[in-house]
Amino acid sequence: MTPQKRLTRVWRQMPFFVWLVALWMLLWGQFTLVAFLTGVAAAIFVTRVFRLPPVELSGRINGWYGLIFLVTFAIEVVRGSVVVALQVFDFRRQPGAAIIAVPLVIDDDLIMTHTAVTASLVPGSLLVDVDRDQRILYVHVVGVDSAADADAQRRHVQLWERRIVRAVGSRKQVAQISAHQNATAGGSA
Repeated sequence: MTPQKRLTRVWRQMPFFVWLVALWMLLWGQFTLVAFLTGVAAAIFVTRVFRLPPVELSGRINGWYGLIFLVTFAIEVVRGSVVVALQVFDFRRQPGAAIIAVPLVIDDDLIMTHTAVTASLVPGSLLVDVDRDQRILYVHVVGVDSAADADAQRRHVQLWERRIVRAVGSRKQVAQISAHQNATAGGSA
């Protein structure tokens, strides 16, 4: 392997490595030099001993769409918390629930993972299963009383996929999601 290819490979894996160090520090609840150094050692150990296939990052970050994602995510977490709390304290009726199948457009493990985690972090929904081959997420959602509610929830998860692709997806993925959105009569950003 040439030095340039090795450097490119290390650069592409750097976000994963940094995430492992941050996760280590979060797990120990310490943000000290010792926690950082042991986190680096743990990250080196994990990446060398447990050889996972390299995650190909797009290398592209769109700041505007990233900001849109973060702001809408924060709003949805608050909104979801309020909605679930209201459903819990509404003693007149039980909120409906359903497990819905959400087909995704992009065939990429990282985008699928981001979409699944985002959907699960919004209160009132939880990822139940993933069909990797068919690109389908199965999500348990609270507050579903009709087929229209299930369709709305499905579209909402698909909207997360579009936002994530626009924020960190490759140019090819952005084109693919835009083409799909145009083919299905448009939608919101």
